Amino acid sequence: MAANDISSVKIPDSKLARELTQLIRDTESELLFSHSVRVYFWGALTGQRKDMDFDPELLYVAAMFHDLGLTSIYRDSQLRFEVDGANAARDFLRSHNIAEQDIEKVWNAVALHTTPGIPEHMHPEIALLQAGAGMDVAGRGFEQFTEEQRETVIAAYPRGADFPHKMIDAFYHGMAHRPHSTFGTFNDDFLACKDPDFKRVNLCSIILGSNWER
Repeated sequence: MAANDISSVKIPDSKLARELTQLIRDTESELLFSHSVRVYFWGALTGQRKDMDFDPELLYVAAMFHDLGLTSIYRDSQLRFEVDGANAARDFLRSHNIAEQDIEKVWNAVALHTTPGIPEHMHPEIALLQAGAGMDVAGRGFEQFTEEQRETVIAAYPRGADFPHKMIDAFYHGMAHRPHSTFGTFNDDFLACKDPDFKRVNLCSIILGSNWER
């Protein structure tokens, strides 16, 4: 079975998709690239299983860009890494004259993929990106895929040795220079895991220490 065709789910073969694949290959590590492709397959297979009406090309773009903000390109950025990836996706799609309504879907998918409780109520591409990322990193929905699907995706795009620890390292290195950007998200877990000196911001202390309470 070809690596770009798994359980009738295919990687889009448009000019845009081919250019994007090369762009991400040239920019991300093999770890993040393979993770991003797997995220696409988990998301698309979920959409197929649930009979959801989604655009595979838009989902593929979102999957390819969803962790771009963790790369060294953004070592000086103070934005959330998800926003960096979303902005890059928007610029890429605009350069290919994609409709703004579709660009908005991709932007939201990338920007919200680490925000629980919201994406699943939005456009399918947004919901499926979060579902795919959750499956690949944390095994969310693992039992909903067949053994054949899991084995085929992993054989085509291997997780590699010690994948969980390497992903935690990738998250940490992508956010360590902007710890404030993790406030209000579970991303601060990655910083706390790797840096014993990291201190989480406590919203209650902010509220109680605000000008209103002085």
